[in-house]
Amino acid sequence: MVNLSLMKDKAQYIDLLNETHTWPVEYLFKFIAKKEFVDQVLEIFPNEEISTNKSKNGNYISFSMKKIVRSAEEVLEIYELIQTIEGVISL
Repeated sequence: MVNLSLMKDKAQYIDLLNETHTWPVEYLFKFIAKKEFVDQVLEIFPNEEISTNKSKNGNYISFSMKKIVRSAEEVLEIYELIQTIEGVISL
């Protein structure tokens, strides 16, 4: 799970991504959202193919999507944007 608040700073997260990826790369993003926030998540990835699964009771939706990103900074920007949506957990 990606929890940016646990990272000491953005530079640490960027360094970790740069050590494990060669840019550009097709990066897999995964999120879980309460069903009432699904549209907000989908707005961030308007042109991406997204796989979704409902939780057993239908209260949560999990999302998986691959997006070509050019840098670690771009990955971080997307995670930061997703974290502004209430009820979303980044994986």
